[in-house]
Amino acid sequence: MLRLTVIDSEKRPLDPIHPATARQLLRNKKAAVYRRFPFTLVLKESRPESPVSALRLKIDPGAKHTGIALVNDTTGEVVFAAELKHRGFAIRDALTSRRLLRRSRRNRKTRYRQPRLLNRTRPKGWLAPSLQSRIENIKTWVDKLRKLSPIRAISQELVRFDMQLMRNPDIQGKEYQQGTLAGYETREFLLEKWNRQCAYCGVKDVPLQIEHIHTRAKGGSNSITNLTLSCEKCNTKKGTKDIKEFLKKDQSRLEKILKQAKRPLADAAAVNTTRFALLFVLKVTELPVETGSGGLTKFNRNQQNLEKTHWLDAACVGSSTPTLNIKNVKPLLITANGHGTRQSCRTDKFGFTVRHCSRTKFHFGFQTGDIVKAIVTSGKKIGEYVGRIATRATGSFNVSTKNGLVQGISYKYCKHIHKKDGYSYAT
Repeated sequence: MLRLTVIDSEKRPLDPIHPATARQLLRNKKAAVYRRFPFTLVLKESRPESPVSALRLKIDPGAKHTGIALVNDTTGEVVFAAELKHRGFAIRDALTSRRLLRRSRRNRKTRYRQPRLLNRTRPKGWLAPSLQSRIENIKTWVDKLRKLSPIRAISQELVRFDMQLMRNPDIQGKEYQQGTLAGYETREFLLEKWNRQCAYCGVKDVPLQIEHIHTRAKGGSNSITNLTLSCEKCNTKKGTKDIKEFLKKDQSRLEKILKQAKRPLADAAAVNTTRFALLFVLKVTELPVETGSGGLTKFNRNQQNLEKTHWLDAACVGSSTPTLNIKNVKPLLITANGHGTRQSCRTDKFGFTVRHCSRTKFHFGFQTGDIVKAIVTSGKKIGEYVGRIATRATGSFNVSTKNGLVQGISYKYCKHIHKKDGYSYAT
């Protein structure tokens, strides 16, 4: 059931409330709107004795999107859900553009400095800016939600695949090795590694079987480096043959399979590195942090017949996942946009200056990126407009609404809904 966060007059987080209760509090003037995204009420009285139910914050980090969910472990109710879209690729492209422009200036023999060669050292734990921004985005939202909700524990999907389990199936005993979870870990990893197709004939969209490259009958192991995917026809045809004998007429495919078998899943390795850095950030909160793998997340989701979305994946993270109640839950869609640029001027595609950028961020109490509601009562643009604004020193703003861009709206008609925080929102 969808719930709204609420705090008392001393900004203590209370139990989330039903939207109907929120409307009644606003109607009776016992509360006011504290924040629009996520929608939060602040009571006009202090409630230090009010009992609260502990909530668990669940996070499913991804390369492009991160799922976030607030779950009541006792009732299984999902009280808040969000999907956070990162801007890692935008950061990468901006850094690439900056590097090319600086190199071009140096090559034109202008007064700019020569390239330095002794400033390449990086501190321990350094991450690329595109990856670091993802960690900072998640940290920002963890801090925000902790201020608005009674969060007492955190769950994080630490790794997409349990590499130790797959390399050493006995790591936690034979019961764990023979359980359904081990199968989920292995199958998901192989589907990603072998592009969801038969390694021997390349067929797709058919049931695939886990196959030993070097057969068990001839000494092959159960290690993940000895497993591949095969359709039923190829698996039956290969039988207990050695792979070199089976593919003796197709040497190029044989070399490709043997090479791919030893190659790790690069995307998973890169994301895993970032997730351990995120784990350290979450532990700084001094809350108990539970970790789980991607295979466990999928297992929990399939057990409850839930569709695959980022926020549902987050709700299914970890072994603490109860039977979930997701009725009427609509995720808040969050997009990281950053806080603008520090450029003194705009350039064309060749790096030449085309226009000046104002150094003043605020105009008439507004700044570019604020979400406003403009009610125009006179002129050619009479109407009501809600959206993100671009400010000008003249006081004539542009408003980006869901129906398009509206230009020339005076600041006198604008009223703040949500001040710029580096994110855009949708429901």
